Amino acid sequence: MIDLHSHVLPGLDDGARDLEDSIELARTAQSDGTEILAATPHLREDYPGVRVEEIASRCAGLNRDLPDDCAVEIVSGGEVALTWAREALREDLALASYGQRGTDLLVETPVGPLANDFEEAMLGISGQGFRILLAHPERNPTFQWDRRRLSALTERGVLVQVTAGSLAAENTRSRSRRLARALVEDGLAHVIASDAHSSNFPRFWLSAGVEAAARIAPLRAEWMVTDAPAAILAGEPLPAAPSERTRRRRFG
Repeated sequence: MIDLHSHVLPGLDDGARDLEDSIELARTAQSDGTEILAATPHLREDYPGVRVEEIASRCAGLNRDLPDDCAVEIVSGGEVALTWAREALREDLALASYGQRGTDLLVETPVGPLANDFEEAMLGISGQGFRILLAHPERNPTFQWDRRRLSALTERGVLVQVTAGSLAAENTRSRSRRLARALVEDGLAHVIASDAHSSNFPRFWLSAGVEAAARIAPLRAEWMVTDAPAAILAGEPLPAAPSERTRRRRFG
């Protein structure tokens, strides 16, 4: 499996505390079935220690520091806040993209209600030549109450990443769980990721999210952690999602 969202780099943000924690996180990911793990530290004002020009070299260093029995490959990326993106040069956005290819960018969904110009800001990034992977929109209250805004973004080419923790949550009344599962059911989610912060991170690991999604759309669940993220890392068009022989309900 490929996990496109984690905070595995040590001592940068609210993720792994130190190298030991990073190694344990990578080991846990490997034991869960992950082969490629993207390091996506927060790029926003409250984490000034995250320097976009250093992310790739820090990933290379972590790959060297991983023990021989930990075969997870760490690839570079960043979780970009819109406030940071608005002030960043295109060159800086490219450094935050997956593998620094300048093609695909993980953009953080705000925690609070969305501003009226949220879509305009997103499309402004797209207009600079980036394909956006929107991180965990199922947690946002605006999208939970008005799914049409998210559906409209996917029609404009924005890709959607849902978290394993939301899909596998045990609380059936959780709005995040309900939206994440609806996105999978309606074919509007493209990637499942862990958003893991440490080896003992309380959210579910990737396989739990795949298992939960497989109860809804088993073929798509596998595609969301293999073919789709592989295409994103390569900067290529996503392959067609497998067709499920189940009736789709109307979105929204």
